[in-house]
Amino acid sequence: MTDDERMRRWRLVLGDPADSSSTLDKADQQLDQALAALYDAERDNGPRSGGLGSSAPRVARWLGDIREYFPSSVVQVMQRDAVDRLGLTQMLLEPELLGAVEPDVHLVGTLLSLGGVLPARTKETARQVVAKVVKQLEERLAEKTRSAVRGALDRANRTHRPRHADIDWNRTIRANLKHFSPELGTILPERLVGNGRRGQSVQREVILAVDQSGSMAESVVYAGIFGAVLASMPSLRTHMVVFDTSVIDLTEQLDDPVDVLFGTQLGGGTDINRALTYCQSLITRPPETLLVLITDLYEGGNREEMLRRIGGFVGAGVQVVTLLALSDSGAPSYDHDNAAALAALGVPAFACTPDQFPDLMAAAIRRADLAEWAGAQNPTIDGVR
Repeated sequence: MTDDERMRRWRLVLGDPADSSSTLDKADQQLDQALAALYDAERDNGPRSGGLGSSAPRVARWLGDIREYFPSSVVQVMQRDAVDRLGLTQMLLEPELLGAVEPDVHLVGTLLSLGGVLPARTKETARQVVAKVVKQLEERLAEKTRSAVRGALDRANRTHRPRHADIDWNRTIRANLKHFSPELGTILPERLVGNGRRGQSVQREVILAVDQSGSMAESVVYAGIFGAVLASMPSLRTHMVVFDTSVIDLTEQLDDPVDVLFGTQLGGGTDINRALTYCQSLITRPPETLLVLITDLYEGGNREEMLRRIGGFVGAGVQVVTLLALSDSGAPSYDHDNAAALAALGVPAFACTPDQFPDLMAAAIRRADLAEWAGAQNPTIDGVR
């Protein structure tokens, strides 16, 4: 990289006050102006005064400019910064502006948090934006989830002492190839592989209990999508419950993840114990139930009762796992004392990315050691995460 190119890049990163002697060509000046409108807006001093102001046409032009100058991943970051740094919620309240925004999971979370104040004329555009992101995420995650869960259920139902009618001959042959007898010209099946008898396969119960406080927005989006995918599998009976200080059962909406997401109400406090009390009413077969509690564990309700209730679930045979976050946003903030208390009860608490979630579900269905599984995903971190 030449010195001129190095100076050019630093000039664009730091802005005009960094080096007034550095000059930019016309294309770079336009790019610089787009950056200045966002990142110079908070400066008190300096020769350049940026800002998007309250003008909708100015915001619309800026949205078009950044889509022209930057790749999609950068555009999404700049849009997020515009909302967070400048408070430009108008970007999301006007259908014309919302239609110009690059959609991503963070934008969906912001839209859901604004659900109560979105004008009627904007709601349909917002729904289209959410539907677009949901479709993209489903294409990325749905088949992987179904495949992982089907494989885990298949292995869980497999038996090595099958009745003759239940023998899976293809698997049995593969398992015994090393026992081929040249003298007899056949395989000696030392280990039989089969499935449980028809009608004996037990439908598993899955309960997703999702904290919808404002800090959990991205997790809510992914949980809604995974809930819809799991609900589409006949071998699972899936419930989805969202909560803050109240509890909403969205199970009936799971056939449409967009409806699920618009059924949430991001923001407010957190009462995990109240949510668990409702979940307890859904559990009819504890040994066949998997409860996935998605929360940062900042409990505003009765902490002692929450821990007692979870301990009771575990004692009854419910498989319980706590996800501190279901997102790609890195290490979450969470209540360390509550996480440690859950770990002492045998309930692991860790963050999980959306790409890891299918394998987590498979491990949980197999009743694998989930603390060990989580450690294998991130071997640099020990214990509760």
